[in-house]
Amino acid sequence: MWAAVAWLVTHLWVVATLGAILVMAATWFVNRNRQRQARNRVQQQALRYELPHIDALGHREFEYAVRDLMRRDGCMDARQVGGSGDNGADVLATDPHGRTWVIQCKHRKAGDRGSAVGTPDLQRVNGTARQLYGADIVLVVTNGRFSNRCAPLAEQLHMHLADRRVLAAWAAGSRPLWELLPKVPAPRAGS
Repeated sequence: MWAAVAWLVTHLWVVATLGAILVMAATWFVNRNRQRQARNRVQQQALRYELPHIDALGHREFEYAVRDLMRRDGCMDARQVGGSGDNGADVLATDPHGRTWVIQCKHRKAGDRGSAVGTPDLQRVNGTARQLYGADIVLVVTNGRFSNRCAPLAEQLHMHLADRRVLAAWAAGSRPLWELLPKVPAPRAGS
């Protein structure tokens, strides 16, 4: 060990060179990571979808599009969780005001000409959203339409519906979804 220390003392230039290389590599890595994050933020903020594009998506792609729109609006933890065993949730997110969102996505290939989203879909997500996920806001979003019985049931269950009209305004615009929906709960205390 003393021999190694003696060698290092007599060859300080090696230690200094290795240290400088490590500092330069760390600086490069940190700057590259910051640039990538800034580029991603700009891309997310500019994200827009038009209805024909949304209609052309598959169901899973629609879930990812909803997730990306939530991220665009500041929900940095938004994630797609839909699939088998999703317990009625396709997208989970926390908005900048601290509210937890549980979103069920219902994509219709034929848009508003397709079958209407019905009350069983609302009941399914309502049965788990608050209990399993701690939802403050429960939302069902579709590129289609809801049956006539959905709006009264959603109001009774304190849920939100985003039909084709609301989706179009949200996806193509720059306003966050919580500004487009009526009666969204107030921000959590401290947010």
